[in-house]
Amino acid sequence: MRKKSDLPQKVCAYCGLPFAWRKKWKDDWEHVKYCSQRCRNSPKQTEAQPKER
Repeated sequence: MRKKSDLPQKVCAYCGLPFAWRKKWKDDWEHVKYCSQRCRNSPKQTEAQPKER
């Protein structure tokens, strides 16, 4: 069993927060850009500028 800290991470293209690999993404990890459906369905913005909080 792996620790969550040992899993690969990416930064969400919309909110700019880091998220970890999930088993459901094992076949498509290279193409995952968003941490959640909420970020995926949000109005598009440039990927270089994360959403300000």
